[in-house]
Amino acid sequence: MDYRVIKENDLFLLTDQSGNIPEHQEQGDGFGLYMQDTRFLSRMELLINGKKPIVLASEADQNFLSTILLTNPHMEENGVLTLWRESIELKRTRYIYKDVLYETIQATNYSPYACSFELSLRIDADFADMFVVRGFMHGELGKPRGRRIQGGAMQLGYDGADGMIRELKIGWPKDAGSVKPDGTICFPITLDAAQSASIPFHYMPIVNGAEPKLYPRTEALNTLQAEYDNWLGTSTTLDSDMPLMNDLYNRGMLDLRVLMTDLGFGMFPVAGLPWFAVPFGRDSLITALQMLPVRPEIALGTLRTMAHHQGVKLDAWHDEQPGKIMHELRKGELSNTNQVPFSPYFGTIDATPLFLVLLGEYVKWTGDYRALKELMPNALRALDWIDEYGHREGGKFVAYFQESSKGIANQGWKDSADSVVHRDGSYAKAPIALIEVQGYVYQAKRALAGLFAVMAEREGDGEYAYGALGKKLEADAEALRTRFEADFWMAEENYYAIALDRENKRVESVTSNPGHALMSGLFAPERAAAVAKRLVAPDMFGGYGIRTMAEGQTGYNPMSYHDGSIWPHDNSMCLMGLSAQGFRQEAAVVIEGLLEASKKFENNRLPELFCGYSAVHGRPVSYPVACSPQAWAAGTPLVFMTSMLGLSLDLEAKTIRLNPVLPRGMNRLRIGNMRIGEGLISVQVERDGDGYRTKVDGSGTTWKVELPNGAKAAAEESARAMSGGAMK
Repeated sequence: MDYRVIKENDLFLLTDQSGNIPEHQEQGDGFGLYMQDTRFLSRMELLINGKKPIVLASEADQNFLSTILLTNPHMEENGVLTLWRESIELKRTRYIYKDVLYETIQATNYSPYACSFELSLRIDADFADMFVVRGFMHGELGKPRGRRIQGGAMQLGYDGADGMIRELKIGWPKDAGSVKPDGTICFPITLDAAQSASIPFHYMPIVNGAEPKLYPRTEALNTLQAEYDNWLGTSTTLDSDMPLMNDLYNRGMLDLRVLMTDLGFGMFPVAGLPWFAVPFGRDSLITALQMLPVRPEIALGTLRTMAHHQGVKLDAWHDEQPGKIMHELRKGELSNTNQVPFSPYFGTIDATPLFLVLLGEYVKWTGDYRALKELMPNALRALDWIDEYGHREGGKFVAYFQESSKGIANQGWKDSADSVVHRDGSYAKAPIALIEVQGYVYQAKRALAGLFAVMAEREGDGEYAYGALGKKLEADAEALRTRFEADFWMAEENYYAIALDRENKRVESVTSNPGHALMSGLFAPERAAAVAKRLVAPDMFGGYGIRTMAEGQTGYNPMSYHDGSIWPHDNSMCLMGLSAQGFRQEAAVVIEGLLEASKKFENNRLPELFCGYSAVHGRPVSYPVACSPQAWAAGTPLVFMTSMLGLSLDLEAKTIRLNPVLPRGMNRLRIGNMRIGEGLISVQVERDGDGYRTKVDGSGTTWKVELPNGAKAAAEESARAMSGGAMK
């Protein structure tokens, strides 16, 4: 990454690698301190004797703590030496706690002589809306209040067009420095040889006078460290004899922690940093789905957050309809004044069925029927939306159409303007029915039908008529399957189309989208096998992952956003399907490709996407503006875990089915403290000749374990452990 970012809850800091927020930025840099889609700090430049320091080290491995080492350039004035090169080490340490950014700048003199120099910070705040920062939108904006300086503090303010008063308060030790008229804070420093001095700062965003509390720095940092340790310690663990897999899994878990936010309904993941640190229907739901085996409570927080913002009315400006799940929620000045339709915006076709898919999977994993009852009104409204508004004008399939003049045209996960393209190169016209959306709808209705049948047995039909509703959903799903197979199959490609356009014509590009629908069970068995085979064929799989579009297609471009690039989360959705349908070897190929790709990225972090060039280039090619960390990319290694185990659940039979396959180079895998139902399990897999020996230990669970034929002895051993064994 050519930037550094730290975040905690709703506040994040984006800087260059030196830790600075430069005054002059390239379009799209967007460096700053942000809260509620507003840039509270637009300039923060550390200088030594008025010169920019040299970067020695800039670490990004700890998401909550940033440490940057700098030194001085050689300095002479009129031929007189003022500071020998590399005499002074500058160490910047910063973290965020309870809506305050804390930074300490420590200067150490490594010269054999006493040195005098000036450290300065040039500070400014433009309070710009995120849409303005990114150059997407402009409009009627507020006015700055100017700068107030008192003792060891400087305060900048802004009267927003939305009536909100936004301020930034910067504090440092009283009487330690002085402030120039342009806002530069200056600190004269003299150090003896080997002597150090530290200057602590804090940066405090304030909205409508609500000033956050300052905490002692040691307490704040220790608490943050403890929270991260607890996050890892109470999550499902992965350990193997492949260090790369262990590192990638742990990196994903740390990245997911930094992306957690709570708006009052439980923790849930925002989409990614730096541009999408907001609730994001599709991304948040898919990430929560990836996290189910690791931290299932995140799914509940995500479901409750989405339910709270569920559509209630017909509103074309926001692309809103009753029962629809939102796409994106922004809280900046332009959204608050309704100059952009993101408060929230509902222009997404897949979030509503994904909400239902996540609800069904959450209850299956946890047995939390209380949550099902709690969210039943939201689920019914989402089902009504699918039938009434999703099927536009009586169409056969759920399809999207942009109504908002400032909304999004393509409303699936491939939302760029060129992402749904015919073989002749023309772009499909809306309404567009995407293949993965039909899979989500099918999966949601099948899953809920099963849960409603269980509820009817547990409680009777009750106010929701569970039994009748479940039978209706089952019938709806079967009717969808029949329609789907007739309209989406491309016989000449032996593959499914990405979509149907407004004339119900197949969009016959070969893409990764069918891989998402594979997990739903929508496909006929022989066609599911054809999809699995094509996903890892050379035109779709270049060695580092499944491409979004097959090489050789008219729209293929390995440098594009959606037409040939590789998205880790896209691969994870395909992996879910490959594993669910029993295509173990194809799943292993995908995992091996992404593991190989991760070697080339900083801290083995899978980015949002990378270019779709094949492995003959020797390394994956970075995509210029990919977000990193990105929630559903961070969640991808978690899907590796369940895929390697070949894990599936049968809720009705309370059975855990395992059919493991390990990637090349791995001979041992241990998964610890996986929460299923009311208990925990641990699984150990070891290669044994051409097969695997699998052992399962359980604590507090009544679920049975089922292993494939040929693993009887291990199954009996696991059964004994599950019946009374302690966790190991």
